[in-house]
Amino acid sequence: MTWHVAQVNVARALDDLDSPQLAEFMNNLDRINALAEASPGFVWRLQSDAGNATDIQVGDDARFIVNLSVWETPEALFDFVYRTAHTKIMAQRRQWFEKPGLAHQVLWWVPAGREPTVDEALAKLAVLDRLGPSPAAFTFKQRYPAPDQPAAAPDDMKPDPHCVGWA
Repeated sequence: MTWHVAQVNVARALDDLDSPQLAEFMNNLDRINALAEASPGFVWRLQSDAGNATDIQVGDDARFIVNLSVWETPEALFDFVYRTAHTKIMAQRRQWFEKPGLAHQVLWWVPAGREPTVDEALAKLAVLDRLGPSPAAFTFKQRYPAPDQPAAAPDDMKPDPHCVGWA
């Protein structure tokens, strides 16, 4: 079986998505989504008929947004996140989103060809939050091999030098 890596990241906007405060973020969505889709290793992303996932409401909070995608490899996802124009937008997230109190991004393996659901993604985020990184739910800092690969200690992809974290 071939495996791909799924990822979800979540955020809660500081204001309504149609507010002036979120305008720059919203105005860059199509460009960054197109960049993702054109990136080597991109497989799939959650999107509505409008072409993005911000109008897919999860729960009762309209300011809570979910970004869910699938990539051929963790390396391909890492390159998109930290080595493209996405990084510059990500660096501005403090202007638009609350500082997360819990895990806000998780990676996990899915069989190639399967699109994960939002419920599955949020469950993986909860597993990471509750148990820490494991083969079932991991991070760039503690990445685990695909299920068909030999078991190994978690691998650190060293996101810190590239990361524009919340610190």
